[in-house]
Amino acid sequence: MQKQLLGSIFSRMKGGPFAVTFWDGQTVVYGQNREHEPAIRMIINEKLNLKEMLCDPELKFGEAYMDKKIDFEGDLKDIFNLLIQNQDLFEGNKNIEGFLQRFMKSQKETTCQKQAEKVQYHYDLGNDFYKLWLDDTMSYSCAYFKTPEDSLEKAQLQKIDHTLRKLQLKEGERLLDIGSGWGWLIIKAAKEYGVKTLGITLSKEQEEETKRRIEKEGLAGKVEVRQADYRDLTAEGLTFDKIVSVGMFEHVGKEYIPEYFTCINKLLKPGGLSLLHSITRPTEVPPNEWLERYIFPWGYIPSVREIVWELPDHCFHLIDVESLRLHYAMTTGQWAENFEKVVDRVEEKYGERFVRMWRLFLVGSSSSFRHSGLDIHQLLFSKGLNNELPLTRDYLNETSNTAQ
Repeated sequence: MQKQLLGSIFSRMKGGPFAVTFWDGQTVVYGQNREHEPAIRMIINEKLNLKEMLCDPELKFGEAYMDKKIDFEGDLKDIFNLLIQNQDLFEGNKNIEGFLQRFMKSQKETTCQKQAEKVQYHYDLGNDFYKLWLDDTMSYSCAYFKTPEDSLEKAQLQKIDHTLRKLQLKEGERLLDIGSGWGWLIIKAAKEYGVKTLGITLSKEQEEETKRRIEKEGLAGKVEVRQADYRDLTAEGLTFDKIVSVGMFEHVGKEYIPEYFTCINKLLKPGGLSLLHSITRPTEVPPNEWLERYIFPWGYIPSVREIVWELPDHCFHLIDVESLRLHYAMTTGQWAENFEKVVDRVEEKYGERFVRMWRLFLVGSSSSFRHSGLDIHQLLFSKGLNNELPLTRDYLNETSNTAQ
């Protein structure tokens, strides 16, 4: 009976062809163009709990792969593309309302300390883990590819340059980086633009590695990093000429979006510029439950309009919006390739289930940015009106990164 129910779902899927091998050894080819040899195959190693699977396919599909109840042959990207193409077959069965209620309750009740712990769950896996598959800059956010042939490191440095140019830094200014990661942006800003920088992170591992880098570059006194929450800075009365946040806003939480902009308003000088770099969705939806449970606890990906809606209430004026969607598809794709090159070392330390979990995350991210509508945007805004800004965007194409 279960095989017939699964077969009825597979037979309605677009794309393919694809093969399915059931737990009894039978293999059936589904999808379109079945006269061709299937490039991908799903292997169902044991009977599944179909009620659970259909109620929350994102969560249960991920767990089934992690637990080796299902497996695949062929390129995992093609598997994800097929699933994304047919996501409408599953969404109608998911208990969206129940999960949304649990999600909003969690968002409202989580304290600042609990938020920090959930962020640390992801970023404090260890510097050694991330060094295995990130580039030498240790940039864990969307790169900026000027050509498809750019190396990951080159593209990450281009992203940092692109971001800093948008902020139009001037020598002597103070720059705050909220969610500064492993610190390459604040180091580069100090070295090449002559600004004094402060980076904050909730990760002890990131703070320690950034301090090591600052010392190595001889930038003590010009670059500072702290393990701190951005809300803590407002009590110190600090102000900055420019504020940047790259890849951190996804951890703010839906309920705390207004509070984030309230804090930026307090920290940013009048006329100052702030750049927000965040993953976005077309509309407001709860997070993927598998990602929320296993990769980014408590995270929330906002829509662009949720962000823009807040700006006027805090006297912010939107200057520039840019989508980097395909850049992130390429970035996560290269991360996934790098991860596979060191998979034996990762498995030795963390186990096979962890490897399968992160493989799903990295490959799934690349496919989602390319095919599902998941996006990433940079939004530049000023505090109050700023009439001193350039009339054109030519400054983004400057070849020199020296201090202005």
